[in-house]
Amino acid sequence: MGAHPATEPPASSPAIGFPSGSGDLHGARVVVADIQDELGASLVAELGPDASSYVHCDVTNEGDVAAAVDHAVARFGKLDVMFNNAGVSGPPCFRMSECTKEDFERVLAVNLVGPFLGTKHAARVMAPARRGSIISTASLSSSVSGAASHAYTTSKHALVGFTENAAGELGRHGIRVNCVSPAGVATPLARAAMGMDDEAIEAIMANSANLKGAGALKADDIAAAALFLASDDGRYVSGQNLRVDGGLSVVNSSFGFFRD
Repeated sequence: MGAHPATEPPASSPAIGFPSGSGDLHGARVVVADIQDELGASLVAELGPDASSYVHCDVTNEGDVAAAVDHAVARFGKLDVMFNNAGVSGPPCFRMSECTKEDFERVLAVNLVGPFLGTKHAARVMAPARRGSIISTASLSSSVSGAASHAYTTSKHALVGFTENAAGELGRHGIRVNCVSPAGVATPLARAAMGMDDEAIEAIMANSANLKGAGALKADDIAAAALFLASDDGRYVSGQNLRVDGGLSVVNSSFGFFRD
């Protein structure tokens, strides 16, 4: 199975399967699960109805998530990969005194409870088959503080912890559980959170990355990382947070030791 990354800031949608930023399904069959019905229908039309299907799903609603997983099994016979890719950034609030409880809980509902529900119901159908790969989109903010709001940063730190614990439980059933943590990618979610256009986002992130000469981080780079975790190439990888950030999260360049 495969799936396309959710791209809209208000999306509350899991992607069941692995991502295909370029539209290449890599032989997979895809269930696109989203709250954006028109976008989901257009994506299925692009991918082809024989290899893809769409179902309306809000990841904060357990009934929707369970139904999406059941739809995948009914439509294609099994579920090999779950890609929990829904996310919201929430309001750009950087002072706790100005942040509301409602906004904080909304971000956690989508970014943390959503992957919990996706993982729970994917595992329900994967465990009898004794195999499966569950992938969630975390963030640079899972490793670096001060890169996003309190709510968003909390949700991504917690998601990595949940991923590791889920890998601990599900490994005995042959199910691998991992995260992908991208740095800033020019998507509608990033544009809304940062208040910048694509060119500005890419320029800032390329300048911040320790890795030079690779150009800007693109959505296809994240798709390739998720595809690796979904595929047999990653068959012995579980409980990991795969950082796709050009070394940004592990290098403190302010010391200035490494210079030409």
